[in-house]
Amino acid sequence: MESEFTTIASFEYLADAQIVKAKLESEGIPTFLKDENILTVGFIRDAIGGVKLQVKTKDKEAAIIIYDAIRPYALDDEGKPVICPNCKAARSERYLRRKGLWHTLFPFLEKKRYKCLNCEMITTAT
Repeated sequence: MESEFTTIASFEYLADAQIVKAKLESEGIPTFLKDENILTVGFIRDAIGGVKLQVKTKDKEAAIIIYDAIRPYALDDEGKPVICPNCKAARSERYLRRKGLWHTLFPFLEKKRYKCLNCEMITTAT
């Protein structure tokens, strides 16, 4: 049986999730914030992956289109958009492998990587 809800994005900060939630709901797409109350427990939020914005599975495609139109893409250390070396798109987001317990608990220690949302290539920061 297909799950009723699908996660379309995860956020480090509740306010960021609530902005996208409000936009989706203004477009008629019901949403649910999973793990929103756990963010008050400090480093635990990094271990569980932040607050998850979920929509009904039947609304997933429409929600992703709306979210892609307003989402912030990754910026490098100079504040410029991260450009994918493969497809040259400026549609990348921070990528965390969370390989092993150490990086799961302390993801800020992991080397900066970016995932292109266009071609899905994963690159390291230059």
